[in-house]
Amino acid sequence: MDGSGPIGGGAARDGALTSLGKFVDPDVTAKGEARARVPLRGVETLWFNTGTLCNIECENCYILSSPTNDALVYLTADEVRGYLDQIEARRAAGSSRWPVSEIGFTGGEPFMNPEMNEMAEAALERGYKVLVLTNAMAPMMRPRVKKGLKALRERFGDALTLRISIDHHTADLHDRERGQGSFDRMMRGMRWLAGEGFRLDAAGRTCWGEDEADARTGYAALFAETGVDIDAADPSRCILFPEMDDTVDVPEITGACWGILDKSPADIMCATSRMVVKRKGADAPAVLACTLLPYDDQFELGGTLEAAEAPIKLNHPHCAKFCVLGGGSCSA
Repeated sequence: MDGSGPIGGGAARDGALTSLGKFVDPDVTAKGEARARVPLRGVETLWFNTGTLCNIECENCYILSSPTNDALVYLTADEVRGYLDQIEARRAAGSSRWPVSEIGFTGGEPFMNPEMNEMAEAALERGYKVLVLTNAMAPMMRPRVKKGLKALRERFGDALTLRISIDHHTADLHDRERGQGSFDRMMRGMRWLAGEGFRLDAAGRTCWGEDEADARTGYAALFAETGVDIDAADPSRCILFPEMDDTVDVPEITGACWGILDKSPADIMCATSRMVVKRKGADAPAVLACTLLPYDDQFELGGTLEAAEAPIKLNHPHCAKFCVLGGGSCSA
């Protein structure tokens, strides 16, 4: 999910589902029931969106990234350091809601951002694990970027993980999503990373009508053939994301659903993560409830981590389909 957060925004609330009265009122469902909320249990992963610019334009990009979409502009290393300082400040103030162990970077393509390696270094130096979501293509393979990555690998070892977007384990279907020749370019990047000893994960899609077991067998064969150390059977190392479609009817999640579904709000992604973005034209970054909804204003929580401690109202189809019913999470 190198640009990854399913197709954004308030489109669903303005379209077909709105006509059904769904996902309109943040507090009440179309049936008049109390909408489910997710309290912040404690942020384990703090995400930074490095910007929505990407070197490619996918057929169904989760976050509408492209070579021209700069709706979310590049974050700087100093801005990242400012939020790392805020984590320490919240802890010093006695807050138990920031037991952060991992810093994640997503985009767009993170390596389009000229300060990507410096941002990763800033987090690694403070003892965090760092996860970077990438398509492993041309931006990452520039000599300056490769040199910086190798230096980080030498200093911090497996504290740095790169998760490579591989939409399918065959070139044909991967290229159908990402463009002709993208599979081969991704593979060159993945082989280079594997040869340099980087810790790697993979992220795929489940839109191909393929049984999960067959998909994992296909990924396992790909990794074995190319000598890449990723356990395709491990869902935390090879993540297969459910697809998002704002036009498909999905049920709204009420407070009663937790017991009916035998699920806990503590297990939902927004109970344990937040994402920092910087919008085009904004004076400063903002903190969002969810990596999947960067364009929907109702999920923007303010500019500080303290403000971002508020509970989240599940007023979007993605909340239902991806997180509650799909069991999806952008973290391992």
